[in-house]
This record gives sequence, C-alpha cells and structure tokens, in this order.
Amino acid sequence: MRSALFEAYIESARLYPELWRTFAAIAVMLLIYLGFFALMIVAAFPVLGPLNYFGWLRGLTAPATPGHTLFVLGSFVGMGLAVLIATPALHYREPGSLFGPLRDTLRGFFKALAVLTPLYALLFAAIALGTPLEPNLDPTTWLRLLPLALVLIVIQTGSEELIFRGYLQQQLAARFAARAIWMGLPALIFAALHFNPAAGANAWFIMATVLAFALAAADLTERSGSLGIAMGWHFVNNVSAILMCSVKGTITGLALYVTPFDLSDTTWAPLSMGLDILVIYVIWRLLRARI
Repeated sequence: MRSALFEAYIESARLYPELWRTFAAIAVMLLIYLGFFALMIVAAFPVLGPLNYFGWLRGLTAPATPGHTLFVLGSFVGMGLAVLIATPALHYREPGSLFGPLRDTLRGFFKALAVLTPLYALLFAAIALGTPLEPNLDPTTWLRLLPLALVLIVIQTGSEELIFRGYLQQQLAARFAARAIWMGLPALIFAALHFNPAAGANAWFIMATVLAFALAAADLTERSGSLGIAMGWHFVNNVSAILMCSVKGTITGLALYVTPFDLSDTTWAPLSMGLDILVIYVIWRLLRARI
C-alpha cells in the first residue's frame, strides 16, 4: 500500500504515463546532458591553451585537483537542465511537480540537514580517530572554494535526485503497482552507473552500498511525498565524501583529507563499505521516524 502523500506526488505523472514517452524523455535527457558536457569541453580549450588542454582532459577520469573536481560537478548543471526540459516536453507537466510540494520539499531538505549534519560530523571525527587520514587540500584554499563547491554539490545531488527519485520513480509508479519496478529499477540503474572498474573486486561492494542508499532514498520519497529528505541526505553525504574525506583515487580535488587506502584495497575498503551500509540503515530509520 502506497502512502497518500506519494499518490499525490505522482498524480501529474498519470496524465501521460506511456512508456514510449519515458524512453523518449530519457533519450532527450541524455542528448542534452552530453551536449552540455561537450560545450564545457570546447569552452575549456581557449582557457587552457593547446599545450595543456589534452593533458588536463585526461585528469577528469580521476579528479585530483580543485579545477577538475569543480568542472565535473559543474557538468551536472546539464543533467538538471535535461530533466527539467524533457519532462514538460514529453509529459506536458510542470517541472516543479518532480520535486513535490515546494513547502514540503524545503522543509524535508532542511530537516535532513539539521538531523544529519551533526551525525556526519561525529562520524568524521570517529573516522579521523580510528584511521590515519592523509591531509590533501590546503585549508585556506578549501575555505576559499567552499561556497562554490557547496552550490555545485547542491546542483549535482539535486540533479541526480530529480532523475532517479523524481522523474523515473514517478513515471514508473504511475504505470506499475509493483515496488520492484518503480522503486527497485531506478535504484538498480543508479547503482549500475556507479560501477567503477578501478575498484577491482570491490566494485560490487560499492554498487551494493549505492543500491542501499538508493532504496532508502526511494522509500523516504514515497513516505514523504517529496524529494526534500532524499535531497538533503544526498547533499550531506556528498559534502562529507567530496569535501571532507575522499577515498584515494576517486574525486579528491576538493577534499581536506584522503583515506590511506584506495577503492581496490582488499582489507580496509570492504570494511569501510560494510560500515557504510550499516550507517545507511541507521540514517534511513532515523529519517523515516521524522516523517
């Protein structure tokens, strides 16, 4: 039985629920996103110059400098625009309907921030005490870039939530009753897109962790009838993972600290991901109780 709030949340998706529209919208989103990214790549050429350009582009595969990380985060502007353009174009519905009621979305977002910010601060302190973290970015540079980084992480996490817990979850729920489809399928796609071959055997552990988060965020969206809580959790999580402490070899360009191990480590990495799943479960229960 789906919550009444969720039924109201997907009401506009029921107007034009045809699957061909969903597939067409996904294709349009992909074209817009790739087109925006291509424009960013082209615009970078006159800034970097021919001598530095191609070497700089190679660094985007594992962003280890502030410039690379800001560029990658900025590319999600295209993703957000893509879903906001494709949804009204193919389904004739207001882009704001992807968020749910504005008041509920904002309240859920700031509620998640209020609950999770101190919790993640405690987790970071515990990790710092138990793991010999390595200093990464100079604190002065970190503080100078912090406002821009926070805005871009809002855009990055918000864009992902708009597509997976917003657009896909709504359109599939308007068409299918089975949770395995409207909740499970977007979560599986979200997890698959985080597959990282550089992690070796740990790649499957990473996908399992991402899948756990995606399912928890989907459930919170269904319970609350808006994207606010999922967006707030995603934002706090990525601030922690991108700005505070990043796993070595991932997106480390804006992180104050990096772990002493990388994703392919077979001792610490699986333990860390196992703890992540436990933390996800605890946070999910905590936020669920707040709805």
